[in-house]
Amino acid sequence: MIDKRAASSDEAVADIFDGATVMVGGFGEAGSPIELIHALIDQGATDLTVVNNNTGSGEVGLAALIRAGRVSKMICSYPRTANSTVFPELYRSGRTALELVPQGTLAERIRAGGAGIPAFYTPTSVGTPLEEGKERRTFAHRDFVLEYGLSGDFALIKCRVADHHGNLLYNKTARNFSPIMAMAAAITIVQSGEVVAPGEIDPECVVTPGIFVDRIVTVSNPVQESQLVAQGASYP
Repeated sequence: MIDKRAASSDEAVADIFDGATVMVGGFGEAGSPIELIHALIDQGATDLTVVNNNTGSGEVGLAALIRAGRVSKMICSYPRTANSTVFPELYRSGRTALELVPQGTLAERIRAGGAGIPAFYTPTSVGTPLEEGKERRTFAHRDFVLEYGLSGDFALIKCRVADHHGNLLYNKTARNFSPIMAMAAAITIVQSGEVVAPGEIDPECVVTPGIFVDRIVTVSNPVQESQLVAQGASYP
């Protein structure tokens, strides 16, 4: 079996290229891989399409990546939340594009992408502006719109425990989009609070199998986004 440990966050994200589609785990702060995102800022890749539930908070993590002008398009469900101080202005000025996707549809598009399903029909968004330009069909007297599976070049996710082979456990709701993003990305990069030897994780408890993981970096004391935002911190 392959030992998937990387020496550092910088090494783990080194090959993310300009124009890549990057899936970023997290539901707000929960499960957000801030250290990997900050390493990506340092690395310099630009013109990125980023898939996430929202657009970050304050001026750290994902919001810092957007503020640095590195994201040309966001695909998300909640582009504006209580602490979204960066994205709204960039969107209104036309500097960052937005594809707005209902949250359940976003999760299913990612799941479909990872399962090799090219498209599916859903009743969500029928009769709303989000239906515009999409195919509509009727099944059993109910209208549905066509949505396409979503995949990425890279996924950046966070877990609680990993082993050397990339088997992952998460911390409760910090799991969120991470398992399906790991399946839907060509290369999955993980920051883990702890990395243990093979055999130390009960196979019956594994959430994301190592086959979906390419690199793991240990971040034993990750920063807390809410604390950084409260302090008025920014990155870099």
